[in-house]
Amino acid sequence: GCFSKDSKDILQKPVEGQFEVTITTTGELQAVNSIDVIGPQGARKAGIYRMNIIRLVPEGTFVKKGEFVAELDKSDLLSKLSEVEINLQKSQAQYAQARLDCTLTLIQSRNEMINLKYAMEQRKLEKEESIYESPSTIRQTEIEYEKAERALSQSQNNYKIKVRQATAKMREAEAELSKEQKKYTDIRGLIGDFTILAPSNGMVIYYREYDGKKRTVGSSINPWNPEVATLPDLSKMESVTYVNEVDIQKIKKGQQVRINLDATPDKVFSGVVTQVANIGEQRPNSDSKVFEVNIEINEIDSILLPAMTTSNQVVISSIPYALYVPLESIHTEDSLTFVYKRIGRSVVKQEVRLGLINENHAVIEEGVLVEDELYLSIPEDTDGLPVNRLDNPQSPPRNAAKAKL
Repeated sequence: GCFSKDSKDILQKPVEGQFEVTITTTGELQAVNSIDVIGPQGARKAGIYRMNIIRLVPEGTFVKKGEFVAELDKSDLLSKLSEVEINLQKSQAQYAQARLDCTLTLIQSRNEMINLKYAMEQRKLEKEESIYESPSTIRQTEIEYEKAERALSQSQNNYKIKVRQATAKMREAEAELSKEQKKYTDIRGLIGDFTILAPSNGMVIYYREYDGKKRTVGSSINPWNPEVATLPDLSKMESVTYVNEVDIQKIKKGQQVRINLDATPDKVFSGVVTQVANIGEQRPNSDSKVFEVNIEINEIDSILLPAMTTSNQVVISSIPYALYVPLESIHTEDSLTFVYKRIGRSVVKQEVRLGLINENHAVIEEGVLVEDELYLSIPEDTDGLPVNRLDNPQSPPRNAAKAKL
């Protein structure tokens, strides 16, 4: 702008060139992809539902695959292990007892069969020797022999049943023992998993809970939400930002974005809107509903690290060529929009038609030429000054910007 010599009024000519409408938001960097560092996989099966973090490497530590990341409290696990150990010993004792019982029962049954076999053979001899006796004696020895034969046959059948019973009893004891042994082995195997190692190379970033708090020493994890930390892929970063209900209507996927880091404001990155949430959410630090917007950054730079704060300028619309003026130079009165322009030493109140408007400027579609000098404040002695309407033949040609092209 320039100062006129005869007054304190500030004058400025329209600016010609590219015109942009942008929305500026604050975001936080995160990696598009990351690998989760998770707690023990078998904890739920072992009946452990809460594990506290007792040691954790500082956030931002670079780790190689297999290096230490965190340590979980083993006290619950160790008390579970001693409980399972007692159950295992009990099962071992029951298994040994079952073996002993079955062995004794079968020995007794075999001995009984041997004795009954001898008794039957004894009766057989008596029957054979009684052929010279009286008929009643013969009949008596026959009956005794048949009884002995029946007793042996019954004993043989009983023995088969007892073998089946013993087999079933042994299988039951064996299954119980094997179940307790597996439990014990599983829990023993879990002890090593309570020391958590990096699944790949990367920089450790603390996991964020739903309320935004970071999981750190003293936090707990569970089998349904087992993340201890994340290892982000730093080659593909995005800025996550939250936009209010008024502005979200204007933001679309594919829009171009200029991104500045708060840490190094002089460096500018470019990005593109990749995702716009359909549903608003209530954030802890916001009164109204906001919508999550993801902006992927085109460049790869070692300066871009997770959790850094960014300032994002989303380009809502852009015109390659336009005439635009500061908002201060535009006035309205009775639904008329006009500017004050200087012609020689006099002031003209000129009606204008506006195009796009951004935070500081407005595009003038009609009513002003590139060489016109406009007042940034209301000049003196303009009361009752008539407005030069756009349909007046003295007005500048329609759409100055297009006329220029």
